[in-house]
Amino acid sequence: MFFSSLRTASFRNLEDTEFFTGAKDVFLIGENGQGKSNFLEALYFCAYASSFRTARDSELARNGEKDFSAKVNISQSVNDEILIKFEKGKKAIFINGKHTEDRKELLSIAPCIVFCHEDMEFVNGTPERRRWFFDQTLSLYDPVYLEDLRRYKRILKSRNTLLRDYAQKKTTGSIESVLDALDPQFAMYGLKLIEKREKAVKEFSDIFSTLYEEVSGISGITVQYSQSWKGGTTENDILSLLQQRRAGDMATGQSLCGPHRDRYTFAHNGTDFTIKASTGQRRLLALLLRAAQARRFSTMTGLNPLLLLDDVLLEMDGEKRRRFLSVLPCYDQAFYTFLPEEPYQRYQKEDTLVYTVQGGKLIH
Repeated sequence: MFFSSLRTASFRNLEDTEFFTGAKDVFLIGENGQGKSNFLEALYFCAYASSFRTARDSELARNGEKDFSAKVNISQSVNDEILIKFEKGKKAIFINGKHTEDRKELLSIAPCIVFCHEDMEFVNGTPERRRWFFDQTLSLYDPVYLEDLRRYKRILKSRNTLLRDYAQKKTTGSIESVLDALDPQFAMYGLKLIEKREKAVKEFSDIFSTLYEEVSGISGITVQYSQSWKGGTTENDILSLLQQRRAGDMATGQSLCGPHRDRYTFAHNGTDFTIKASTGQRRLLALLLRAAQARRFSTMTGLNPLLLLDDVLLEMDGEKRRRFLSVLPCYDQAFYTFLPEEPYQRYQKEDTLVYTVQGGKLIH
């Protein structure tokens, strides 16, 4: 599969036109601020109905505009068209002209893996950002996991609203009976997530550890998973644990334990690798997390993803670049952004499509 074209309207600074991208490798060459990353963002937006740079859809509209749209044509065994409109503060998704309410349907059409500066948050950021990455990794190939995650989050939201209102004295009387009704499902869906996370992280870590050693020469870097419900293996175990911690939940107004508090760490010889890792080593961690994500997706689905690589080679020396490119997963199509002074010609193939990007325009 590959993106054969992209059409945008009032999307960031991109020109309102159709861009043709029918090549396995597409290079976008330009100075900073010209629209290279915006182009990748528009592709990603069509694949996920969200941005990899902001959580607010309204920020994707061109300055002075409130509405925007992006549409891609995807060539595969059965061609598809994805159109996403943002009008009057609301987002609408159309697949082959048919409106869909659930963006989950997009995942199987154009699975994208993006490599970008924001990925550093998976290394330096909060535990929540690492959970988000591994949840995305699982969701790409396991729709049941995604549905269980959604159900868990809905129950968590209801539980936290109840606890918060109680702690802030917005409700009177006991909330124990309501918690008794919520907690069995809270435990059931939470255990489903934990079971799949534990299995997936072991297999992911094997892929990631090998990649990191191949590129950096450092062996033994692993991904470790620590669940919040320690010692609980059955629903009854978890219900007992929740009962023990209920007083703390009610006092603080939030659910203090559960899969939403699980942690992932990068370990080396039993210690947290990120504490002593250099900036370059952390940057490589982030890049190879995405490479491992793509490989894991291919292993589980038998499909190749589409890759979006935003200035990923910029901060690497020549040898690191060579090694990184050598471990890139198999892909159906890849988009790369480069500054004009970068030696992108070294990586160019005979059929590579090269665009110069200036002021939101792509010049072939």
